[in-house]
Amino acid sequence: MAIRPFQYFRLSHHHRHQDHHSHLLSLFPKPSLSSSSISLSPHPSPPFPFFLRLFVSSATSLSRSKRHQPQHQSPRQHYNPPSLPRLSQLPTLSETLAQKIGKSIRRSGAPSKARVYADINVIRPKDYWDYESLTVQWGEQDDYEVVRKVGRGKYSEVFEGVHCTDNEKCVIKILKPVKKKKIKREIKILQNLCGGPNIVKLLDIVRDQQSKTPSLIFEHVNNTDFKVLYPTLSDYDIRYYIYELLKALDYCHSQGIMHRDVKPHNVMIDHEQRKLRLIDWGLAEFYHPGKEYNVRVASRYFKGPELLVDLQDYDYSLDLWSLGCMFAGMIFRKEPFFYGHDNSDQLVKIAKVLGTDELNAYLNKYRIELDPHLAVLVGRFGLFSHFYPFLFFIFKFVATRKHEF
Repeated sequence: MAIRPFQYFRLSHHHRHQDHHSHLLSLFPKPSLSSSSISLSPHPSPPFPFFLRLFVSSATSLSRSKRHQPQHQSPRQHYNPPSLPRLSQLPTLSETLAQKIGKSIRRSGAPSKARVYADINVIRPKDYWDYESLTVQWGEQDDYEVVRKVGRGKYSEVFEGVHCTDNEKCVIKILKPVKKKKIKREIKILQNLCGGPNIVKLLDIVRDQQSKTPSLIFEHVNNTDFKVLYPTLSDYDIRYYIYELLKALDYCHSQGIMHRDVKPHNVMIDHEQRKLRLIDWGLAEFYHPGKEYNVRVASRYFKGPELLVDLQDYDYSLDLWSLGCMFAGMIFRKEPFFYGHDNSDQLVKIAKVLGTDELNAYLNKYRIELDPHLAVLVGRFGLFSHFYPFLFFIFKFVATRKHEF
């Protein structure tokens, strides 16, 4: 692979410590929303009802268990769930979350299964999802030139490049040394999703002849950094891009695939062309009912509760939680929306906003026992289980921006 003469980047893994700066692609028509609950009318209504549905009753299984409040209880009365131990029953608990908290215990007899697209990979032939048997067709590395580095991650380094023949821009993702199984999984998933709505397109797969380092070649997106873009977005813009992201997720779920790393860094937006692409499928996986998956996926601030309580037979709804966190961050201009210092604190931050009633019902339904120390930390926020502080936050937001609606 050739290198631009005025640049000093080489297509190797010797430059892992350069600053991260994402950039990517363009063009897309406005959506038809006849089947969507998101209104894109000239005079849009506030997005909050949809936002609440997304958090509390979307595809995430956290919201499947309905709450039954005793009639004699006041709505504001503190509810101390019986599943949470009292502080007096436990050893002294440090107020810092540096204390080691053990894994949750999952009792048998309460499996979790996706409510939609559950059997996609059951009815499709094995070669659709059996990525370990994939034979990679390698392209020519010398067909591409590196222009500049635009980002880096745990498993790869990303460069802006050009195709030598037509000088078209592209993105070159050089994979760091990982298991061949993981590389094949990403390639197979990208090939299966190729052409799907708002899915980044895989153009080519190449590798260095000496080091055998593989690189994935993608379409280029003229991305604007989300930290710069999101504060400028209007109510209409936010709903438009969330809808575009929902289309991408619905498509990949309909193909039996979970993304497992939805976050602003992996959603490229060319605002001038109103084009969105969902990228970085390195953690994506095929969904099989009843299969137990690694809970060490997704970025902390966007992890669904199932990951934080060590529920391994999770499903597509994991991606919807992550999208909900993104949506909340965009409309409230608070990034990230749930800012935990570690995985345990992340669950506490969620409980502070959404309460513990739904969480306790979820834990009981799937027979999950939290580590006692974590249970106490989460249990302290039962006062918030009726959403009043959260709703107050919404009303305050509407009041300060009512001139825009």
